[in-house]
Amino acid sequence: MATANRIDSRLQLTFENGTDPVSGDPIYKKRSFNNVKIDATADQLLEITKALVPLQQLTLYSVKRNDTELITE
Repeated sequence: MATANRIDSRLQLTFENGTDPVSGDPIYKKRSFNNVKIDATADQLLEITKALVPLQQLTLYSVKRNDTELITE
């Protein structure tokens, strides 16, 4: 039976960065924070996000957590 162990985690914040003048679609800019503790909870990541957003000039669009897992037998 295969097992998956989380080995790395990253917090990714996406910000609105205006609109495309031709299509009118929104343009997004991403900021990533590597080496997030793998046992950090969603609530803890949201608190970090709330502390970081006021330091940015753009409007927050989304918050994502990207995990990498090692799969072994």
